[in-house]
Amino acid sequence: MDKKSAALYKKMQAEFKAYQNLQKSCVKMVKQREMLESQLNENKWVLDELNLLGPDNKVYKLFGPVMVKQELEESRQNVGKRMEYISKELKSCTDTLENMEKDMLKHQESVAKYQQQCQVAAAMQ
Repeated sequence: MDKKSAALYKKMQAEFKAYQNLQKSCVKMVKQREMLESQLNENKWVLDELNLLGPDNKVYKLFGPVMVKQELEESRQNVGKRMEYISKELKSCTDTLENMEKDMLKHQESVAKYQQQCQVAAAMQ
């Protein structure tokens, strides 16, 4: 293998390694997004349940090993704020995932380009 072919092969390996690393990060990000979606759905369910309660119902919050009485409206606000936070995190996660997928596509195209150049270089020898 001549110097040009070796250099092309090294570039191709580097691009492929970057692609693999992005793939691993993507898998982690997908798992995180699934967890956030699950938490958001759970909180929606809790808010729906809280909205079914009347003003004379009591709400308790688990605070460590103790159940503490909490105002109904305060509970609704807390769940609403939690849902807002989770929604923002979910959007951020989705945006990051989209950018990672675009980067993966670029690396994939680069690998294909370097493979083609290596084949051409090998055929010329």
